[in-house]
Amino acid sequence: MTFSHPLLKAITASMLGLGIAAAAQAQTVWDMPTPYPVSNFHTENIQQFANEVAEATGGKLKITVHANGSLFKANEIKRAVQGGQAQIGEVIISGLANEDALYALDTVPFLATGYEDSRKLWQVSKEAVEARLAKNGLKILYSVAWPPQGLYSKTELNTIGDLKGMKIRSYSPTVARMIQLMGGQPVTVQAADLTQALSTGVVSANLTSSATGYDTKSWEQLSHYYDIQAWLPKNIVFVSQKAFDALDQPARDALLKAATAAEERGWRVSEEKTAWYIDQLRTNGMKVAPAPAALQADLLKIGEQMAAEWAEKAGSDGQAILDAYRKLK
Repeated sequence: MTFSHPLLKAITASMLGLGIAAAAQAQTVWDMPTPYPVSNFHTENIQQFANEVAEATGGKLKITVHANGSLFKANEIKRAVQGGQAQIGEVIISGLANEDALYALDTVPFLATGYEDSRKLWQVSKEAVEARLAKNGLKILYSVAWPPQGLYSKTELNTIGDLKGMKIRSYSPTVARMIQLMGGQPVTVQAADLTQALSTGVVSANLTSSATGYDTKSWEQLSHYYDIQAWLPKNIVFVSQKAFDALDQPARDALLKAATAAEERGWRVSEEKTAWYIDQLRTNGMKVAPAPAALQADLLKIGEQMAAEWAEKAGSDGQAILDAYRKLK
């Protein structure tokens, strides 16, 4: 039996179409909402992570990064991944503190103020954080610390009294509590909305990292940066356990390997860029200094009070983590 040329072409085209459809079916595409700008070091690290996953899986797993709260706002991301509206996401752990006191641990003021201590704190608390997220059907892939948190202000600060009544940006329940104890008024503002909040006077001070200060060009609205090194909050990148389980074993292995590399790279870059970010604040006209002695002393007292409050809320689990951390110090 002989096929005519047009029939042969039709069969060939049909087979090609089936091959393309099969290839499309073989590719898994994940949406990944993140809260920070494309230029932020966390987002850059995530994009490299996504690129490495795509390369290692031969394009079978593609992660589409939606930066700057463009797909879901920071406070919506965890719920979106839990509910299957996205497969993978990034949040700041302390932003979840209303769900469980444990999530507030790395924003207890002056508990861990440098990278080495921050790593130790994560080492002793990671298992407990993983267990809580597992109950929500979520799996942690990796975590990266922010640079130490500083205090930004439109005015010079000498004592805690200078903060009385000041509207100060908060990004988590722990930060809000600290602002209250400082005599200020906490105003919740997500990172993506911070520039507008500063320019419209919604807030006139800020407790955040040098990185966020740089991202939001804080020097355009604020004049002072006090390098109080209150804590190093951490972000986590996490995935829906259901989406993870749906991958084949080579894709899972590639994802976990890329996550390990992203964690190592992220911590290194965070530490390396800390001085650079502070230099950028100074270069752009901000007055950068340590907190005056009287202010720092009052802040440390607030830290002691908040550590006691956290331990009470976190119960025996929290106390066990604190004890393990102090043994490592």
